[in-house]
Amino acid sequence: MPEFRKMYKRQQRLVFFLLSAYVLGWGFTSYKPIFAGLILGTCFSFLNLWLLVRKTESFEKAVSQGKKVRSLGSLSRMATAGIAVIIALRYPEEFGIGGLVLGLMTSYIVIMIDYFYQSLHVHK
Repeated sequence: MPEFRKMYKRQQRLVFFLLSAYVLGWGFTSYKPIFAGLILGTCFSFLNLWLLVRKTESFEKAVSQGKKVRSLGSLSRMATAGIAVIIALRYPEEFGIGGLVLGLMTSYIVIMIDYFYQSLHVHK
């Protein structure tokens, strides 16, 4: 398995772990809107991570074949974040905006944590 795929699988496991913790928080605490926002934001963040991985793989393939590359899909990732915000604004009593924003950043935080963890443990 290429290193890029291994990295994605590690990040995927961490995001699923965080999602399960958020679901437990939603189910067992009185902070349901905050955890619902975290869950919604993290789901869309994971979708964005998946889109980024897919686009990066097609980018790598196109470059190796000498083809012209368009983009890495920033507009589609911004659109998915916009959809999450629209859902949260449509149902403000169900989804906390603060949790949603933190959830949308989850994949990027996970990428940074994975990078620092790997750089500390692999280079020893």
